[in-house]
Amino acid sequence: MLKIVERTKLWFGISLALLAIGAIFLILNKGLNKGVDFSGGTVVRIELGEASKTANKADIDEIINKYSTGTPSRTVNDTQIEIQSNVLDNKKANDLFREIKQKYSLKDTALVDVKHIDASIGRETTRNAVIALLVAGLFMVIYIRLRFKDVKFGLAAIIALLHDVLITMSLYAVLRISINASFIAAILTIVGYSINDTIVIFDRIRENSRKLRGKTVAEIADISVNQSLKRSIKTSVTTLLTITAVYIFVPSVRDFSLPIIAGIIAGTYSSIFIASPLWVIFNNIGKKKKVAAV
Repeated sequence: MLKIVERTKLWFGISLALLAIGAIFLILNKGLNKGVDFSGGTVVRIELGEASKTANKADIDEIINKYSTGTPSRTVNDTQIEIQSNVLDNKKANDLFREIKQKYSLKDTALVDVKHIDASIGRETTRNAVIALLVAGLFMVIYIRLRFKDVKFGLAAIIALLHDVLITMSLYAVLRISINASFIAAILTIVGYSINDTIVIFDRIRENSRKLRGKTVAEIADISVNQSLKRSIKTSVTTLLTITAVYIFVPSVRDFSLPIIAGIIAGTYSSIFIASPLWVIFNNIGKKKKVAAV
């Protein structure tokens, strides 16, 4: 049987190390790399058509760099590219398209869309994203409290969910991947997926707490996690394979699928190695308080 609780310091240490790395990069880079959905800017979408078969991304990025330094193109589908920048105005966007058009002999209709996003809309998106996460967390706490009749389960679950979100954000901070509205949708999906996995393990802990009355809370947690381990890993691996395939073969949704991949890995880890040990810690604290009161 895998001893989970006995190695709590190891599991917590791994998570804290990853979070510390993410925090360092956040400080050094002065926050996350916000996309135009949050910071405001311009989105240019160009249809390359047949030219996409011979077009070189490095050459396209070199052209883009003349008008928006350090802004890479991204593939939307097999034939379209998208440029997101907070320094492009209408003139620069048109000049950029004209140069790409000339290089690859494109038609005027190849300029699919030029969309400007105001910075105030970005601030509103940020505010709504934070509200959505807080509301989701609140309802999850209420649900877990009603289902398990024990606030310790709810606290452990919410901390584990916060862990998943922060680990995913740390990855984005380290790799300097820009975040957009799809990232927020992915975070909410991660939260829903992770809480489901955690509740499965907590259900087993609750059942075993009634059956194994002679066992300590640490032993009950270890037994419960081991009983749920195969199910958790199999479910996560099959989901991960599917999302990874989507990421590879459907470029247009990579902004959504990439954070989900990171979140599934973090969520599986937290459900097994973070949530259950936290439940044990909260139970032990509760027992010490009762003893002290007596």
